[in-house]
Amino acid sequence: MQLGVIGQAVGLFAVTNIDDIVILALFFAQGAGHPNTTRTIAIGQYLGFAGILVVAVAAAFGATFLPSQVVPYLGLLPLALGVKAAVQAWRHRRDEEDDEGTGGGAPAFAAVAAVTFANGGDNIGVYVPVLATAGAAGMTVYVVVFLILVAVWVAAGRFFATRPIIARALSRWGHVVLPVVLIGIGLLILAEGGAFGL
Repeated sequence: MQLGVIGQAVGLFAVTNIDDIVILALFFAQGAGHPNTTRTIAIGQYLGFAGILVVAVAAAFGATFLPSQVVPYLGLLPLALGVKAAVQAWRHRRDEEDDEGTGGGAPAFAAVAAVTFANGGDNIGVYVPVLATAGAAGMTVYVVVFLILVAVWVAAGRFFATRPIIARALSRWGHVVLPVVLIGIGLLILAEGGAFGL
């Protein structure tokens, strides 16, 4: 039975977090050449995902930290971070030769955590019924598997960002793609949730 739950947890995590690998690769490209980038991104990813799990587990037990009408406004986090990244890229556009297109500066763990949490806001709605019906033992398995897979996702993001062809593309275009992706995620979350009547 536990093997079946583990398989379901792996599948659920993969399906709901596939887009995070792209975002993580972009963060790794942004932090290329800066010390402690992997640790910073891993801490941010774990903090953001821990926030998602806390809300999902609490909701599965009947507590609602985040009213459903608030969830769409989580899109404001990646939107604001995307605008900030775009402004930084614009300011450092002349430094591309020196910075290899990174737009200057490694990502802060708080920014990674905010994007992870906001991007996973819609995952909460998927996780809650699954966790609520899994029972205490099943819920523990889901949480443990999810936390292990966060490390796998960070490693995958780093792997993709360090492949020569991908690394060159991210180095050249990452400072443009990151703001576009973050703004797109923010707008998508806002629109899908019906925020501001979108």
